[in-house]
Amino acid sequence: MGPQDRYADLVEELAGIDGVEPPAGGRGFGRSALRFHNKIFAMFVRGRLVLKLPAARVTELVVTGEGEHFDANKGTPMKEWLSLDPHSGHDWSPLAHEALHFARAPR
Repeated sequence: MGPQDRYADLVEELAGIDGVEPPAGGRGFGRSALRFHNKIFAMFVRGRLVLKLPAARVTELVVTGEGEHFDANKGTPMKEWLSLDPHSGHDWSPLAHEALHFARAPR
């Protein structure tokens, strides 16, 4: 199963959770995004799963080689966004649930 199919399965899994909105499509940033009350927590960009997680967790995953800091083509890596290596051994579902939990947390 390719990354796009894996993301489609993830969308199907998470879209039934209260407050989670499936991707709206269209054009521009966030068109493939899963949102929790309008806050993006997961998206599919350039063939990779991109997740919003606490900065320390992103750094941990980057250091272990599981991905890199996401850069929205602006030349600045984002500290709370992970672009997961498509060849990573991590199961996408637990990471996406982790990102959803982070999106639910009050700030």
